[in-house]
Amino acid sequence: MKQIIALGGGGFSMEPANLLLDSYILKQSRNHKPKICFLPTASGDAQNYIDRFYNAFEKLTCIPSHLSLFKPPTKDIESYILEKDIIYVGGGNTKNLLALWRDWNVDKILLKGYQQGIILTGISAGSICWYEEGLTDSFGDELEPITCLGFLQGSNSPHYDGEANRRPTFQNLIASRQLKPGIAADDGVGIHYVNGEIKKIVSSRPKARAYLVNEMKEVPLHTFYLGGGSHYDE
Repeated sequence: MKQIIALGGGGFSMEPANLLLDSYILKQSRNHKPKICFLPTASGDAQNYIDRFYNAFEKLTCIPSHLSLFKPPTKDIESYILEKDIIYVGGGNTKNLLALWRDWNVDKILLKGYQQGIILTGISAGSICWYEEGLTDSFGDELEPITCLGFLQGSNSPHYDGEANRRPTFQNLIASRQLKPGIAADDGVGIHYVNGEIKKIVSSRPKARAYLVNEMKEVPLHTFYLGGGSHYDE
């Protein structure tokens, strides 16, 4: 079974006192105490980001680790990644993330791991990267399209409710066919894919949700709030 959980925002880096999404991710592993590895590539392996990852996941039932491409823990990166149960990709610059991954063959290793059943997840750049295309601010101040790994079909925008220009820009680029139709996610939303299809959409915030966006319209998708177990599609 192939799984990806794409986070629009939230999680340990945005909501350190609200680990609902992070706990949900861990529960999707078949292992009671899964090995979860953080890839902070998009942030330039920022130490503060790495520290926040450990501060959060050391409180949860798992075995946390991280992979730095600036200070690799081993020459055998492939074995290091493929022994993990979950790979969690942090936010930052998507273009730089993809360039570094390709140079180190991390993209190919992650595809192999995905096909073998390793759960892939991530926030912001760590969400966009799995899709064919995404909406990114990697090139400067403006939001622009970017071509990504293509593990998931279509396009993606995180932070849909968190940044004022996200919604109109994503809609306009899809309407003008500069981006493929896709999925947008508010901060606090996780889109859980199984074998390339959406299985469930979950949130750590009561009103957060995801949307299907095509050339003609935006459709809110059924979302499950992890904090109260209540469904809504208003």
